[in-house]
Amino acid sequence: MLKTEYPYYIANEAQTPNTDLIVRNKFTSEVVAKVPLADAAAIDRAIGAAVEAAPACRKLPSFRRTEICAHMARRLMQRQEEFAHVLAVEVGKPIREARGEVARAIETFQTAAEEATRLYGEYLPLDVSPRAPNCQAIWRRFPVGPCALISPFNFPLNLSAHKIAPALAVGCSFVLKPASDTPISALLLGDLLAETDLPKGAFSILPASRQVADRLVTDDRLKLVSFTGSPEVGWDLKNRCGKKKIVLELGGNAGCIVDRDSDLEHVVGRLIVGAFYQSGQSCISVQRIFVHEAIYPELKKRLIEAARRLRTGDPLDEDTFLGPLISEADARRVEQWTQEAVREGARLLCGGRRNGALFEATLLENVPDRCDVSCREVFGPVAILEPFIDFAEACRRVNASRYGLQAGVFTRNLHSAFYAFNELEVGGVVINDIPSFRVDAMPYGGVKDSGLGREGLRFAMEEMTEMRLLVLKEIGSLPQ
Repeated sequence: MLKTEYPYYIANEAQTPNTDLIVRNKFTSEVVAKVPLADAAAIDRAIGAAVEAAPACRKLPSFRRTEICAHMARRLMQRQEEFAHVLAVEVGKPIREARGEVARAIETFQTAAEEATRLYGEYLPLDVSPRAPNCQAIWRRFPVGPCALISPFNFPLNLSAHKIAPALAVGCSFVLKPASDTPISALLLGDLLAETDLPKGAFSILPASRQVADRLVTDDRLKLVSFTGSPEVGWDLKNRCGKKKIVLELGGNAGCIVDRDSDLEHVVGRLIVGAFYQSGQSCISVQRIFVHEAIYPELKKRLIEAARRLRTGDPLDEDTFLGPLISEADARRVEQWTQEAVREGARLLCGGRRNGALFEATLLENVPDRCDVSCREVFGPVAILEPFIDFAEACRRVNASRYGLQAGVFTRNLHSAFYAFNELEVGGVVINDIPSFRVDAMPYGGVKDSGLGREGLRFAMEEMTEMRLLVLKEIGSLPQ
């Protein structure tokens, strides 16, 4: 299903000035396609086009913005198996998960089509002050202007959609830089965008080296940067982005609490998904599992059995659960972190073996807090188990992290649920499911080192707009 070459897009137009970026099958390491790599001049042209298109994009009526988002959803649906195949090859994502990502991207654009009609404002009385007896006001939101969008490798389709869709919904022109390891999914979105009647220059999609793409961060003509990726890169971008707004969706080492009243069968199934789907390459992958001591032995036993049954192999095989990590170097890093934990006193419960870029589903216990698999983001199929006695202490253990993206809590106790909601230092608390749970319409983002701002359609649209106030003062009487 893959072509041997794909173009990039500058100012809505497909171009192939070179084929310098090689895309490999992440399972076989074979070259499957080549795409252009943007140079500094191409980035500059794209930014200039976005700036020129900004006024026309801002004036697009909501019904037109709705039609464009609906077109994206419809065309994605028509080509969903093609997109899923691309994801399985360029990411190494098991084909069933790839189909799930396409389905989510469709929902993302469908939601954007609805939200495009809901950029509301508010009437604000000003006669609350004796200084303004004849004054009233209204406010509404306006597009912030041309945006720089930078998407990651792990969900290259849906996380690109999470940046493109709100930009379309509010009327912002944009330049998107996809991850160099997985550019094809985003370029195919460019193919669909090019079918619309967006203003000339409204979008560009350009794979580029980090050095060249740095212009997207530093160029003052762009008014917002939306970045999904590592904390180290994200916070550096914030320091260098100047006066523009920035939205950062960064990493995590998500904690999950399992209280003594939990349904173990349900918990095991969800933890296996949360810890090991997409080989753990998700910023809300389940990494730290805190289990009440009363059920710890039984839950540990069931998790080990379930993890050992997971099939590792070719992502295009319908029965594969664990595909390769994005590179063999990443798999080696996960292997090294696991071995380090064992040397420091951790007990390896299952897994721990690497075969090229493949890494087994791995569970550890008795892991010291200082070990990388505990205090850093593994971004691989590794989770650690730890018993607890007191629920409040479990919450403190979840908070003992520099990250704060999402947390999961399995409990039937309403008091415990609200205690977790009030006390956990995260962007989202998921009750009776894993922290990996996400519906694409909900506000999504973190605190501490996990990020700044929120994604999710309506909330990303707020980030991509600015409030503007109109004050009306009555003077004199009506003309006769």
